[in-house]
Amino acid sequence: QVQLVESGGGSVQAGGSLRLSCAASGDAYSSASMAWFRQAPGKEREGVAAIDSTGSTRYADSVKGRFTISQDNAKNTLYLQMNSLKPEDTDMYYCAAAFRRVPWRLLLLQASYNYWGQGTQVTVSS
Repeated sequence: QVQLVESGGGSVQAGGSLRLSCAASGDAYSSASMAWFRQAPGKEREGVAAIDSTGSTRYADSVKGRFTISQDNAKNTLYLQMNSLKPEDTDMYYCAAAFRRVPWRLLLLQASYNYWGQGTQVTVSS
């Protein structure tokens, strides 16, 4: 049974920073492709940042230069450092995992992932 548990969301003013964490269970973590998605009510889930088992990363254009995805394999934890936050970054953020290597071109595609966390809310005020 794979479980993903996000934490670190909250409320911040525009220009501020937050770091999201995703603790993953399961021995297959080291071979996983992992990602962060976000979703606003009534909208489709959007891929924000992803990292594969080789450490290759991919970012949505809207967050390039502001967000950084990283992982600590020893702790089975995925992170998303979010800097220079904007009101339009307000969303529910979800951690996702696929315990296989996802091709780079598909890293931000929702259908590439089998496992999802429950989400953590990020609210950025102007």
